[in-house]
Amino acid sequence: MKVLVSDKLAKEGLDILNAAKGIEVIDRPGLSPDELKEAIAEADGIIIRSATKLTADVLGAARRLKAIARAGAGVDNVDLEAASRRGIIVMNTPGGNTISAAEQAIGMLFALARSIPAADASMKHEVWEKKKYTGTELTGKTIGIIGLGRIGSEVARRALGLRMNVIGFDPFLDGERAHALGIEMTDSLEDLLKRSHYVSVHASLTERTRGMIGRKELAAARDGIAIINCARGGIVDEQALLEALESGKVSGAGLDVFTSEPPTDWKLAKHPKVVATPHLGASTEEAQLNVAIAAAEQMVDALVHNRVRFAVNFPSVDPEQMAALQPYLTLARRLGAIVSQLSAGAVKEVTVTYSGEVAAQKTEAVTAAVAVGLLSSYVEDVNLVNAGLLLKERGVLMKETRTSTAEEFVTYMSVEARSGAESHCVGGTLFGKSSPRLVLADGFELEVEPAGTILFIRNEDVPGVIGEVGRILGDHKINIGNMNNGRKSVGGEALTVVTVDTEPDETVVDELTRVPSIVDVRVVRLR
Repeated sequence: MKVLVSDKLAKEGLDILNAAKGIEVIDRPGLSPDELKEAIAEADGIIIRSATKLTADVLGAARRLKAIARAGAGVDNVDLEAASRRGIIVMNTPGGNTISAAEQAIGMLFALARSIPAADASMKHEVWEKKKYTGTELTGKTIGIIGLGRIGSEVARRALGLRMNVIGFDPFLDGERAHALGIEMTDSLEDLLKRSHYVSVHASLTERTRGMIGRKELAAARDGIAIINCARGGIVDEQALLEALESGKVSGAGLDVFTSEPPTDWKLAKHPKVVATPHLGASTEEAQLNVAIAAAEQMVDALVHNRVRFAVNFPSVDPEQMAALQPYLTLARRLGAIVSQLSAGAVKEVTVTYSGEVAAQKTEAVTAAVAVGLLSSYVEDVNLVNAGLLLKERGVLMKETRTSTAEEFVTYMSVEARSGAESHCVGGTLFGKSSPRLVLADGFELEVEPAGTILFIRNEDVPGVIGEVGRILGDHKINIGNMNNGRKSVGGEALTVVTVDTEPDETVVDELTRVPSIVDVRVVRLR
C-alpha cells in the first residue's frame, strides 16, 4: 500500500511509515494541485499538514484512497463531504499540538498587554520610548474564552495561573467540567464580549462559526476589548475587526491565523495595533514531532491493522472497543441487508433499537453498519464512513433507541424499516459472544444463522407446506442448509425461513409462489 506524504513531516514520522510492513512511502512535499492529483491517484493513504488542500476536485482523482491523516487538529483544508461520500476516513491528531497552540495564545496575551513587539521594533531603530509603551497588568482582568476543548481548556488553566478571571462560551461543554476547571460559563457570546478585557478564540471553523465575531458582536463588546485568534482565520470577520481597531472600539488584536494564508490584503496584519504571526500555533519542535508520530501511527493502524483513531467523519472507537464491537458490526450489517431486501418499496425510515449488553456500548459504528447493510444490495463501494451520508442523500431518516434490558436475551438489537404503508422488523442476537443469529422477523420467533442465501416464505399454517417447499427445491437440485418455521398461532399465518446452498432463479420462486398455501416468497442474499 502506498502512503503519500504531501507536506513536510518530521523524520520520526517517516521512520514509522518506512518500518511498517506493507507500506511504501511516497514523500513529496510541495506538490502543485495538478501534481497532487497525479500523485494521489495511486495512493492508499495520504498524510498532510495545513499546506495541502484536498478539494473535491483533488479527491475525485483518488482512485484507491482509503485514509487521510492530518498532522494537526484542523481539517478545514479537507473537503469532508467529498471524502465521506467516497468512503475515505479523515483523521486528525488533536492532542499533539495542544500545548503549543495554548502557549501561542498566552504569548499573544502578554504581547498585547505589554506592547512587547512594538517596543522591540522601536529599540531596533535605536529609539527609547519608555512612556509610549506603558502596559497593563493581566492579574484581575477578565479573559473570555470561546471554545473550551483541549486548547481552550489549557489556555484557561494558564490564565487562572495568572490570576485572571476566566469566563467561557461553549454550547457543548458540560457545566460540571467547567466548574471543576474554575471557569464561569456564559449563556451567550454577547455576554462574554461585554464582560471581557481579552477574548481568545479556540473554536473550529464551520459554517456556524464563520464570521461569528462580526460588526454586530464587536459593537456590543466592552470598549477597549482585545481580540486573540490563534484558532482559524474566518471566525473573526477581518474587515469588521479592522474597522473596530480604527475606531478604537478594539484596543488591539493578536492574530496567528487569517482567512487567506498568506494574506491577500495585508492591511490587518500591518496595522499598528495588531500583533501578527504566520500561523505559528503548532510550530514548535515538540508539536511537530508529536503530530508527525501520531499521524504516521494512525495511518499504519488504519491501513495495516484496520483500526481507526481520531476520525472526524467516522465514530471514534479505540482498538479495544472496536474489537468488542466487531461481532455486532457483522450482525448489524446482516440485519440491515435482510430488512432492506424484505422491503418491496423504497425505505424511508429506519429505527435501530439496542437492548441489554450492546446498549451499554458506543453504538455509532454499529448503526453505521446497519446503514451499510441497507445499501449494500443497491450501492457499490458503501462502507462505514459514507453509509450514513448516502442514506441522508436518499431522504432516509435513521433513528437509534436503546433499553437496558433485553428480556429473553443478554444482548439484542432490532432493525425496523418503513417504506410507505409497509413495515418490516428483524431482530438478532449473538450466540457465544460472536456468532450472529436472526431470532425475530416481522413478529415471528426464529433461530437462523443470517448468512448466504435465505428464503423468507409467508404461508398459511397448514399441513404439507414444508413438504412442498422441500420437494420443489429438491426437484431443482437446491440443497437446504437449514429450515426454520415460526408462527403466532395454530392455523394462522406462519413464516418459513430456509437457508439454501444455491440461489434459486425466478422459475423456482414462481413455482413456490403457486403453492396454494404460500402467500409470498422473498429471496435475501447476504454477501
